[in-house]
Amino acid sequence: MSFPGWVQIGLVLIVTLLAAKPLGLYMAKVFSGERTFLSPVLGPLESGFYAVSGVDPKRGQGWLAYAIGVLLFSLAGFALLYAILRLQNVLPFNPQGFPAVAPDLAFNTAMSFVTNTNWQSYGGETTMSHFSQMLGLTVHNFVSAATGIAIAMALTRAFIGSGIKELGNFWVDLTRATLYVLLPLAIVVALVFVAMGLPQTLDGSMTATTLEGAQQTIALGPIASQEAIKQLGTNGGGFLNVNAAHPFENPNAFSNYLNIISMLSVSMALVYAFGQMVGNRRQGWALISVTVILLVVGVGAIYWAETFGNPMITALGVDPSLGNMEGKEVRFGQAMSALYSAVTTGLSDGGVNAMHGSLTPLGGLVPMFLIQLGEVLPGGVGSGLYGILVFAILAVFVAGLMVGRTPELLGKKVEAREIKFAMLAVLILPLVILGFTAVSVVLPFGVSSILTGGPHGLSEILYAYTSAAGNNGSAFGGLSANTPWYNTTLGIAMALGRFAYIVPVLAIAGSLAAKTKVPASPGTFPTDKPLFVGLLIGVIIILGGLQFFPALALGPIVEHFVMLAGQTF
Repeated sequence: MSFPGWVQIGLVLIVTLLAAKPLGLYMAKVFSGERTFLSPVLGPLESGFYAVSGVDPKRGQGWLAYAIGVLLFSLAGFALLYAILRLQNVLPFNPQGFPAVAPDLAFNTAMSFVTNTNWQSYGGETTMSHFSQMLGLTVHNFVSAATGIAIAMALTRAFIGSGIKELGNFWVDLTRATLYVLLPLAIVVALVFVAMGLPQTLDGSMTATTLEGAQQTIALGPIASQEAIKQLGTNGGGFLNVNAAHPFENPNAFSNYLNIISMLSVSMALVYAFGQMVGNRRQGWALISVTVILLVVGVGAIYWAETFGNPMITALGVDPSLGNMEGKEVRFGQAMSALYSAVTTGLSDGGVNAMHGSLTPLGGLVPMFLIQLGEVLPGGVGSGLYGILVFAILAVFVAGLMVGRTPELLGKKVEAREIKFAMLAVLILPLVILGFTAVSVVLPFGVSSILTGGPHGLSEILYAYTSAAGNNGSAFGGLSANTPWYNTTLGIAMALGRFAYIVPVLAIAGSLAAKTKVPASPGTFPTDKPLFVGLLIGVIIILGGLQFFPALALGPIVEHFVMLAGQTF
């Protein structure tokens, strides 16, 4: 590790934190229905959407109606995207003449983008037409992210209201998240990316002559626009197969900075917006502190592991100060690769600028563990906020058990009903991740897809289901996931990780909204102080992560000790 490397990391985090307040205040106004500087332009367009679709923006929904709206919208989006992928050979904007996507891969991809996972069992530049990329995948980059934001706003209103039955209107929240937040930011970021050299064209490809005189086909397309919303919506699905390691998606250090800041900005600002909307900014900063502390620890762990390197390579006479550069772009180095890896997995982004499977064993363990924590650091847009609030509900309940304080969060008493739904949400990840991994490692067609044997092969399978159920989308590499078994089971894992989580969250919102807010008393445990920050960190690690320790011990942890003993995989 080096001082300049930490300066680079620190600059990104400082810029993100500085942007959290103004962007958070803006989003608080948007979702409170207040006028913003974009209202004169976007207001009539918003009203037009409601008129065409028959939505009454003043009509609220209870938690069940809100949940049904989310599920029906997602189901319709899945069906439409599946149809686009299966019919792309007869649809326009297919200059390369790509055939229809296979049924199992179309199922996996449609479920992936609808759930904001953006797992890709394919090479984008060799599989997807421009029509599929633009009207299929990029559209869902917007609306799946907006769906997560909408759910977070529904839970936020549960803490604002007192004795209410309505959580807002899903269709209004969806529209405003897309129209006022994601679309303007994506336009600005896409234009900056174009200025940095990212292609934005409807041409299919070009042929270049190399210095050796060979002919090379270089894929082109509307890359800059998809890259912008890929990061702002914490989607992660790249236009090109190697994602942000490709110079057309991430050409230089400045684009790398913008990629990471774009990933973090909306999610971090939403946490600040939560504090603003509930009338307690200190609460927002307390939650932000939790995410920053754990994220910095994760970055530091990856950075240390990669600069420590592989002693087997050092023994061959390689300069030990070089550390591990396998799978990394030299234009980013270890510091920014470590930051990108931690951010993309602490979020539910899944984009990569280095191959996670090429990290050292402990360096690869950290991204996997960050996803297993529930991706709340600061998590995906919307999903990170409602995810950390679920842990906050559990934390105040644990505090009440330990010190006899009243289990309250922002004036709402936490009782058995909320805890049952919170545990149902938290337990879905280990059930899906460990369950599918256990089955896959004993089936011949599951094991046959791994590239390497031993503990690294187990890590490849464990990471795949971790990424799918966590709605992350990054891959450990080495796993040939484009098979009927993995396409189907990973798609199911994505659906459960998304929808089996948000239904209990909305049920919690409905239960809390109906409760009367009570003023703080001497028995109330304060949730905007450092003590609560520490407690919440402990609850996230214990309830969110330690249940995966036995599996991690058999994978990356054992691989680390085997590496020290002189064996690799």
